[in-house]
Amino acid sequence: MSKSLSLFFASLSILFLSATAISISHSVWLVLLFGLLSLFSVGAGFIVKARLRRRSEQSGSSDNQR
Repeated sequence: MSKSLSLFFASLSILFLSATAISISHSVWLVLLFGLLSLFSVGAGFIVKARLRRRSEQSGSSDNQR
């Protein structure tokens, strides 16, 4: 994963986690919303990382076979 893409997912996750912490004093629904968004953003980062790693391994193995 490129550094800029990693920075994007890390910043997005920190933003959602901060919003979750701030919304604790306001509303339970906001806490649930931002909590789910933060989990999805962290999960999406792992999914993108795994897919990019798998794609690079497949292209690397096909280059070795030629």
